[in-house]
Amino acid sequence: MDIHIEQDFSDLLKDIVGEENVKLSEEMKKHITFRVGGPADYFVVPHCADEVAAVFCLCKEKEIPIYILGNGSNLLIPEEGVRGVVVKIAENMNAYSVDAETNTITAEAGVKLSKCASVACEAGLSGLEFAAGIPGTIGGGVTMNAGAYGGELSDCIVWAKVLNEDGDALTLTKKKLELGYRESIIAKKNYVVLEAAFQLENGDKDEIRAKMQDFNRRRREKQPLEYPSAGSTFKRPTGHFAGQLIEEAGMKGYTIGGAMVSEKHAGFVINKGDATAADISNLIAVVQQRVRENSGVDLEPEVKCWK
Repeated sequence: MDIHIEQDFSDLLKDIVGEENVKLSEEMKKHITFRVGGPADYFVVPHCADEVAAVFCLCKEKEIPIYILGNGSNLLIPEEGVRGVVVKIAENMNAYSVDAETNTITAEAGVKLSKCASVACEAGLSGLEFAAGIPGTIGGGVTMNAGAYGGELSDCIVWAKVLNEDGDALTLTKKKLELGYRESIIAKKNYVVLEAAFQLENGDKDEIRAKMQDFNRRRREKQPLEYPSAGSTFKRPTGHFAGQLIEEAGMKGYTIGGAMVSEKHAGFVINKGDATAADISNLIAVVQQRVRENSGVDLEPEVKCWK
């Protein structure tokens, strides 16, 4: 669908979120961790769930595509950009609270997972240590049931408040979220996460902090954090490790343009500094093909592509 920037529509967006929170032709490479991607027709930063719902309903009424952006840590956007409205949750929707009586942390969708882990630590609550180094937000994390080092959000989530395709707010219990390995009902039905609550356990602050520091040390040692990337490029195939399969297929260090299979950890495709979205996309496809030819295993990307 071809979207052209229209002043009337832009004014309607500004009426909802304020003039300073609507940008036109915003370069998306500034907002995703791969540091690639062209401009979005409309870039909107809401303050709260009601504004998200209002923008959502406006786009539906005008038949304009809408895309929800968190911290941009698991995303690839093409050089031609995004036709429609990009709503960035991470900027303003970052409130959280701790209920000491129930050991529950409630956080808006824009709160970073690493921040939530730190808040839990300071409150002496254990269960989110695995999230200490994950760069995504609560919204993206719940959508894909983010996890690391043996832990997942499904281990501690109680409920999530979401926006459905009709713009209605729903509160879904853990069971109704249908959380699996990097999947949920949210992704399947194109819901938008607004807020979530996590039930944790009492723990020793020093022990919790030490565990988080250990996870972060292991990340620094094993992952190419010095380069732009989207984190782990592929989902873990059943019975295998993606990085090992990629290395066995001879793809470690393989490059296309400015994109490269990390020499530090083959499970990461990185931007060496001048990659395009096409370089990255093409490299992902070549890696999949080579691994399939070498081991018969089909690698499924964790990275989502907006087309």
